[in-house]
Amino acid sequence: MASPAGVQAALAGSAPARTAISLFSLSGHVALVTGGHRSIGLEMVLVLAEAGAVVYCLDLSSEPDGDLLKNTGRLEYIRGNVTDQKAMWARIGICMANAGILQGAKCLEYPAEEFNKVLNVNICGMLYTAQAAGRQLERLRIPGSIVLTASMNGSVANHNQNWVAYNRSKSAVLQMARSLACELAPKGIRVNNVSPGYIFTNLFQDFLDERSGPEVELSAQNPMGRFGRPDELRGVMLWRASDASTFRTGSE
Repeated sequence: MASPAGVQAALAGSAPARTAISLFSLSGHVALVTGGHRSIGLEMVLVLAEAGAVVYCLDLSSEPDGDLLKNTGRLEYIRGNVTDQKAMWARIGICMANAGILQGAKCLEYPAEEFNKVLNVNICGMLYTAQAAGRQLERLRIPGSIVLTASMNGSVANHNQNWVAYNRSKSAVLQMARSLACELAPKGIRVNNVSPGYIFTNLFQDFLDERSGPEVELSAQNPMGRFGRPDELRGVMLWRASDASTFRTGSE
């Protein structure tokens, strides 16, 4: 009796078996990271380059970060805006859509202009980036990986954080990735989210500086009793980008 189509496809993709190290290699791949100038985005750029990819870093800053300048062999910095849909068409095989902004205000006083600005960058910018990557992969007829940076704030609302626009945007990113994953899976394109918690970045330091002593309370919410470091996300970022996660799509 003939095997079901799903079984046949799985068996066809199982040989030859690859070594664990080779599954994580990005040699020969080209990657784009938006919002890669610093913090979490910078860690994405560095780990992809270390794994062998040629990485293009897109951000608004006129000059790249010093750590980027140290790795110019496999990295190229591009100044650009993710809300400019036409500017996002590029040669992309792996895409890390990380660009985003956070602007807080009390929910009953949130200015419409500022609210829409957050949504434009965090939602529309994510979509335009994913569109660019998906169209390029479809044109080249190659499988690929798109990773959207969401946040734990897309799933939970924390007290004493007046982030209604940011939380709204990150919840949209979660569902966007699921929808894109379903549409693009037949083309061999995977789309996943990562939802960092309290990661000690420059932006998070600014948040702490605006308040009196929240470090103890916030760090206690994590079982490890501390904040995470940007470099501690390297493993999951590489896993998402590489062939080690070829059966992972539509997930956090």
